[in-house]
Amino acid sequence: MSLRLIIAGVAGGVAMFIWTGLAHTVLGLGSMGMSVMTNEEPVRAGLQTATGDKDGLYFFPGMDAHAKDKNAEMKAWTEKARTGPSGLVIYRQAGHNAEMGLPTMAAEAGKEIVTTLLAAFLLTLTSLTLFWSRAGFVAVIGLIATMTTNLSYLIWYGFPTTYTMAAMLTEFVGYVVAGLVIAALLRPRLRVEI
Repeated sequence: MSLRLIIAGVAGGVAMFIWTGLAHTVLGLGSMGMSVMTNEEPVRAGLQTATGDKDGLYFFPGMDAHAKDKNAEMKAWTEKARTGPSGLVIYRQAGHNAEMGLPTMAAEAGKEIVTTLLAAFLLTLTSLTLFWSRAGFVAVIGLIATMTTNLSYLIWYGFPTTYTMAAMLTEFVGYVVAGLVIAALLRPRLRVEI
C-alpha cells in the first residue's frame, strides 16, 4: 500500500466519521424509525427470564432449528407468528456499558477507516482519471454496501422502513463524502509510454 493510498483512505474515513456523527447528533437520522415502549418494565423483567440473562440476538416466536420434524416445527412457528406478536431483540445483561464513550467511538472510526481504505484500494485498480468518476466509483461501492445489509433487515426482519431509509441515507452520504475526499487526495498518476 502506498502512502498516498493510506492518507486518502484515512482522510476519507475521518470525513465519513464526521458525517456520521453529524447525521446522528444534529440531523437525528440515527433514531428515526425507533419507538419507545410505553410500559417497558414488565418487558425488561420478562426478557431477563426468557433469555436466561444471557447476551444475544433473539427472535420470537422461537423455532427449534434442530427439531426432528422440520415441517411440523415450521408449521407451528408460522401459526404462532400469524396469531401473535413477533420480533427481534438484542439483549444485554444489566451493567453493560452502552454509553457512547471513547471505545465505542474508536471502534466506529476504525470501521469507517478500514472501509474507506478498501474503497481507496479498489479505486487504484481502475483506470478512472476524472475527479467525478473516481468520487462516483466510491459512492457506488457505498450504495452496494448500504443496500446489502439494510434492505435485507427490512425484508426479512421487519425493520421499520423509516429506520432503514435513514440508515441507508446516512451510510450512502458517508461514502459520497469519503469518495470526494479520496478522489481529491488520490489523484491518478500520469503514465508516460515510450
